[in-house]
Amino acid sequence: MSDMANNDLEKYAKALDNAIMKYHGLKMEEVNDTMRHLWNKTYQGTDIDGIKIRSDVEGGASKRSYNYRVVMTKDQVEMDMRGRCSAGQKMLASIIIRLALSDSFGQNCGILALDEPTNALDVENIDALAESLVDIINERKNHSNFQLIIITHDENFLRKLGQAEVMEYYWRVSRDSRQKSVIERQRFR
Repeated sequence: MSDMANNDLEKYAKALDNAIMKYHGLKMEEVNDTMRHLWNKTYQGTDIDGIKIRSDVEGGASKRSYNYRVVMTKDQVEMDMRGRCSAGQKMLASIIIRLALSDSFGQNCGILALDEPTNALDVENIDALAESLVDIINERKNHSNFQLIIITHDENFLRKLGQAEVMEYYWRVSRDSRQKSVIERQRFR
């Protein structure tokens, strides 16, 4: 009887492992599709055609581990992004990866926070990022749980978002004469 139970457990474990591997593959494909779309829409340079996450599997079925890396493509040639891109490209890739992961895994958690997203970006990529964020806001504005938090010192970026008329107001944090924080609601219009 215990041999039959052990055989059944092995079959269930193998079926579960296969299902997890299939789910992982589907989710990675979904993340990479979103990254491809956002990169092509946002990145203004010509030296990188696209980015994606590669997962390398180590070990067997019982002790499997994944190593993830970001790769870029140029003329259908893939290479690791690490050590080959500018600070601005890294920043943009980081934002795009977070957006893609939140799309795929955070459907019930609609909060997205970006801290200084324009840091190290040139003007063209800042403008394209603002346009992409406006599109994301328009796509998700009717979702009851969507909240976008952007922390920035970039007044031009803020102005660009305001001109798109997708947000009515923002919160400005400053200091008063006693160096105490003051939080004020500001209208874009």
